[in-house]
Amino acid sequence: MSQTSQSNTDRVYIFDTTLRDGEQSPGATMTHEEKLQVAELLDNMGVDIIEAGFPIASNGDFEAVSEIARRSKNAVIAGLARAIPADIDRAGAAVKHARRGRIHTFVSTSPIHLAHQMRKTQEEVLEIVTQTVTQSRNLIDDVEWSGMDATRTPMDFLAKCVEAAINAGATTINIPDTVGYSVPEEYYEMIKTLIETVPNSDKAIFSTHCHNDLGMAVANSLAGVRAGARQVECTINGLGERAGNAALEEIVMALQTRGDALPYHTEIDATHLARASKIVAAACNFPVQYNKAIVGKNAFAHESGIHQDGMLKNAETYEIMTPASVGIKETSLVMGKHSGRAAFKDKLKDLGYELGDNAFQETFVRFKELADRKKNVYDEDLIALVDDEMGSIEDKIKLVAMSVSSSIGGDHVCQLTVSVEGDEKSVKVAGTGSVDAIFNAIKEAVGADPHLVHYGVDAVTGGTDAQANAHVRLEMNGRIASGRTAEPDTLVASARAYLNAYNRLLVERGAAAQGAMAG
Repeated sequence: MSQTSQSNTDRVYIFDTTLRDGEQSPGATMTHEEKLQVAELLDNMGVDIIEAGFPIASNGDFEAVSEIARRSKNAVIAGLARAIPADIDRAGAAVKHARRGRIHTFVSTSPIHLAHQMRKTQEEVLEIVTQTVTQSRNLIDDVEWSGMDATRTPMDFLAKCVEAAINAGATTINIPDTVGYSVPEEYYEMIKTLIETVPNSDKAIFSTHCHNDLGMAVANSLAGVRAGARQVECTINGLGERAGNAALEEIVMALQTRGDALPYHTEIDATHLARASKIVAAACNFPVQYNKAIVGKNAFAHESGIHQDGMLKNAETYEIMTPASVGIKETSLVMGKHSGRAAFKDKLKDLGYELGDNAFQETFVRFKELADRKKNVYDEDLIALVDDEMGSIEDKIKLVAMSVSSSIGGDHVCQLTVSVEGDEKSVKVAGTGSVDAIFNAIKEAVGADPHLVHYGVDAVTGGTDAQANAHVRLEMNGRIASGRTAEPDTLVASARAYLNAYNRLLVERGAAAQGAMAG
């Protein structure tokens, strides 16, 4: 594919290397099926070029790139190759079945790489550039060339390499900040100088590939775009070697949000970003940091009372983009010690409570006291505060008796008796494990099947006699409730925590709330 005709427009091509550079992160290896799933998602969301892998690395990588090439509907599928004839042949064979394929070949250019890794002279490297790009172009029309460690390469030599690559047929020239060393101003000047001084620069698209070792990968990439680069190489969640790469979601939303300062656009459907982040994080088992820009858990969460008050009046006071624009359902006003009265009242209203002034003030004071002691204040904590304020509500379902039997490789069976509003019911139910059997038994006994959102157990203190602190979160009919119980026996704690959460789901708030109206 030739993109030369688009090189002077404001269209920025997104080159995603999650499946190649991203997968090279230690511990981030994906299975064949996971790679296919991620590739399909990238293709559907509008990624222009998918670097599907490094075909010479292994038979598995070759097969993944080949299968992705066959399945791709829209994106160009690229295979990476060192400046070695066997690598290039292997990459060409892997992408040959793609509707649009690309060979991406690279060679080191910096003095430190030439001296210690390549052990080649500049003249030898220039000859390698010409030979390998020519070989690649003989296999496929779309060839990308990269100068590894370009940002630590003298400009005069880098310009010669770029000129040689274009003369040999390269249609894309990538200028990698391989070790994340550059800063935006100098990266801008490097791209600008190459475009302006290399005689045949108008025959190729210039590309950025910035690593995040100094935390400037996205800033450097955008500086490159301002200088004239029209392809950005990036990854979902910024995944990549060492500190990672420029994050695709940050590049896309920076261009979409700040069109005034960055008058460029991509063809990415940004509403897929949150889903893409979750799928890649799960496939690689790399959790996304809570405060990660765009897709982090806290990216659209507010706890500060000042911020929450502003958000309730007008979301634009503290959000420069909408959650929906990146595929997130809604803003989250997190209840914590920084929350103010306006957010607290709004949250209680969402939970079905409208309190009188006196009751509200007393409940708010108790909420603040709780928030000082408790890191996360969930909906059920607020329900408990209001219920305590208006009079305790007795549990409708109570655990009367329970026994669990299990064996290695055998059955796990729970026999339990519960009291449902005074009527006892006994059941005997199996499960894949002891806890699964307990939860299955409770569901059968009470005749309901809430969705288990979270289950966890930790020790209150050290030692084998420590109490087990079990916590369970359940969801049913759009409502979420948590239960927590500390017991010396882990299985009993788990059962009581489950019932505690379920009882909270059953709390009837209407009458209680009405009774507080005159408070």
